[in-house]
Amino acid sequence: MGYPDRPGWLRYIQRTPYSDGVLYGSPTADSVGRPTVIEITAYNRRTFETARHNLVIHVMSAEDFPLPYQAEFFIKNMNVEEMLASEVLGDFLGAVKNVWQPERLNAINITSALDRGGRVPLPIDDMKEGVYVMVGADVPFSSCLREVENPQNQLRCSQEMEPAVTCDKKFRAQFHIDWCKISLVDKTKQASSFQEVVCGEGILPDGGEYRPPPASLKSRDYYSDFLVTLAVPSAVALVLFLVLAYVMCCRREGVIQLVHHSAIQKSTKELRDMSKNREIAWPLSTLPVFHPVTGEMVPPLPTDGYDGTSMPLMQTQPNLPHQTQIPQQQAAGEFRMTTFQRFEVNGIPEERKLTEALDL
Repeated sequence: MGYPDRPGWLRYIQRTPYSDGVLYGSPTADSVGRPTVIEITAYNRRTFETARHNLVIHVMSAEDFPLPYQAEFFIKNMNVEEMLASEVLGDFLGAVKNVWQPERLNAINITSALDRGGRVPLPIDDMKEGVYVMVGADVPFSSCLREVENPQNQLRCSQEMEPAVTCDKKFRAQFHIDWCKISLVDKTKQASSFQEVVCGEGILPDGGEYRPPPASLKSRDYYSDFLVTLAVPSAVALVLFLVLAYVMCCRREGVIQLVHHSAIQKSTKELRDMSKNREIAWPLSTLPVFHPVTGEMVPPLPTDGYDGTSMPLMQTQPNLPHQTQIPQQQAAGEFRMTTFQRFEVNGIPEERKLTEALDL
């Protein structure tokens, strides 16, 4: 009552809408001495009739009834709501009392295996979730419960085998106990958890009372921070800019390559202009020139309309003054004459060898 949810130690379970709801749990020390009021609201699904009931739980301290010896059992064939039934819980405590033989024996805690990280069982063969039941007594553990701690049974548990416990037959008729998961706690041998704190490595010494800074803070000069943050990077950037400008403008190389590239571009432009207009005058390289040997005028190169396909590859030329003929004797009945002709191609003198075979 007065809170949005139940206390942290109190759990609620209801399997189906038509089954009984169960509230269960073990109170903590904080709940001792003050009542815990649980506000229960229920309604009828058919008529929507609503009812409200307050459940008051009084928690008393357990120091007046000490139970220093505690044993926790895991029962595999039970669900938590089945174990909370008074007759079932009474049968289990009776079986434990026959084995343990204590003067006082009480159930301390009952927890579902799902709350301990267990898996939801498959809905086959009527499998159960399992439940942990912790009981406490005022006498030490019996020899039968101590059998689980011997090396042979520990080895069998590590191999996932059933340990040999003599008192298992007293539980087997109704409760299937996993003896490998039994836990025996002797609080009389547990050392006090309180330890005096000793200042040493990892522990800061006591610095006294904390004193916050005053409300009026001293003014701070940010001029030096401004210089470091803006002025210095700006100066470095300016120096780099000047160096780059000097390299790009004052240290230029490759002037000859630029002139040569300009000449190539100029010649390319002239050729493109010539190809656009075929009626323009012949360039200087194709004008008639005088032969350097004979002095005769040589006609320019043929135009585009000139058909040179019918022209023979090598024409018969008359003997000119600038030709030299050298007769050569070959095999019997054959006489070969070789003629050398000198001419110029673009101002460079060359010789062409002309050979004629004559049958004698």
